[in-house]
Amino acid sequence: MREDLALNAGLEASVQAGLPPANVPPNQGKFLYLLAMIRGARRILEIGTLGGYSTIWLARALPADGVLISIEAKMEHAAVAKKNIQFAKLSHQVSIIIGRAVETLEHLIEENAEPFDLVFIDADKGNCPLYLHMVLALSRAGTVIVCDNIVRNGRVGDFTCNASDVTGIRQYIDLVAGQSRVESTALQTVGSKGWDGFCILLVTA
Repeated sequence: MREDLALNAGLEASVQAGLPPANVPPNQGKFLYLLAMIRGARRILEIGTLGGYSTIWLARALPADGVLISIEAKMEHAAVAKKNIQFAKLSHQVSIIIGRAVETLEHLIEENAEPFDLVFIDADKGNCPLYLHMVLALSRAGTVIVCDNIVRNGRVGDFTCNASDVTGIRQYIDLVAGQSRVESTALQTVGSKGWDGFCILLVTA
C-alpha cells in the first residue's frame, strides 16, 4: 500500500509514547476501511482505541455527517490517540470516551443511543462475551460487528491454554454460534503481526 503520512506519524507517536504494539496491521486497517465503505456506515463504534490507528482507518470511511465513538480505558492511550486523530484531521468526526468499556456501553444502552452500523471490538479479550451482548443491544438489522484477535497464534485452538484472553475468545465464538439474529464467519490472517484472525457478524434481525 502507498505510504500514508498520518498513519505512519500515528504509529511513530505511539511508539514514542511507549504504547504496546497492538494496533491492527496495515492490511487489516485497509480491510476495516473497505468494510465500513461497503456497509455505508454512518455511525461506527470502536471498543479499544489504543493510539488511534484503526480509528483513523475507520473514520476515513465515514460520510461528511458520520460519527465514530471510540472507547478507551487508559487516559494515556487516549491522549496519544487524540493527537493522532487531530493530525489526521478527523477530530470533528471522532469522539473518544475514556473509561471502562462495560460502563460506557451500559450508559449508551440506557440512553437509547442510535444503533451503530459497524462495531469493531479490539479491547480486553476476557470481556468479549459481555461486549457481544451489549453491542447487540446497540445494533439493528444490517449492523456489522468485527472482533479482532480470535486465533492468537493458535492458542485459541489449544485447549491446554486457559489464559483469560484465550478463554474469552472461545466463549465469544460459542456465543456467536448460538445467536439466532446473526450470520457469521471467522477468517485467519498471516502477516506482519503473525498468525491471527477476526470474526465478522452481520446482524440480521
